[in-house]
Amino acid sequence: MKVDISAYLVVGRENTNGRPVAQIVEDAVKAGFTCVQIRSKTASALEMIEDCRQSAEAIAKLGKSDSVALLVDDRLDIVLACREMGIKVDGVHVGQSDIPVSICRKFLGKDSIIGLSAPTKDLIDYVQSADVSQIDYFGAGPVHETATKPDCGMDETGHVITKTFAELTELGKKSPISVVVGGGVKLKDIQPLKETGVGGFFVVSAVAGAENPYEEAKKLAAAWKI
Repeated sequence: MKVDISAYLVVGRENTNGRPVAQIVEDAVKAGFTCVQIRSKTASALEMIEDCRQSAEAIAKLGKSDSVALLVDDRLDIVLACREMGIKVDGVHVGQSDIPVSICRKFLGKDSIIGLSAPTKDLIDYVQSADVSQIDYFGAGPVHETATKPDCGMDETGHVITKTFAELTELGKKSPISVVVGGGVKLKDIQPLKETGVGGFFVVSAVAGAENPYEEAKKLAAAWKI
C-alpha cells in the first residue's frame, strides 16, 4: 500500500472524551481522512489491540482497507500481535527514541509502512542528511503548542520550539520524502500548511475531541483539497 498522509488522524482512548476509538476513526475516514494512527500512552496492550481490531473493521466496512493506512504509534509489538491475530494493521510510526527503523523494517517487511518523527531541533539539516531508505514519510511539528503532547518540540531547557510556515516551506522543499505536519493544527491552519508544500497535516483533538468528529473531520479534509 502507498500511504496517503494528506489528512492524518492520530487517536487513542485518552483523546476521545469517552467515546470508542473506532467510532472516531470511522467518522474521520467517512469524512475523507486518508491515514489513521492509533496512539496511546495509557491503554494496555490488549486494549490497543482491540482498538486496532475495531478500527480495522470500521475502515473495512467503509471499503477503504486498500487506501486508508492503519498504523500504530511506537508499539511494534502491537503491530506484530495484531497481524498474528489476523487484524489488518499496515505499519508503525516511531520517534527518535523508539525502536529503530531498521528493526521495524526487519520484522514488518518491505511492504509495510514506517513513519518517523523528525526532531524539532535542526529539522531541516536532519531531513536532508537522514537515511530515508527504510521509511515512507516524516512526521514534523509542532505548528503550535499542544496539550495533547505537551513535550512536543521541547528543547533541553524546557522551551517549546514551534515551526513557522516559512520553515515548513523550506522543509517541504528539502525533504527527500513526504512530510506530515501537526501540533495543535486547527481549520485555519490547513490552507497555509498546504501552501508550504508538505505532504499533509495530522490532528488529534481537532477531530477526536470535537463535539461532532465527523463534521470537523469533513471540514479539515475538504480544506486540504481546495
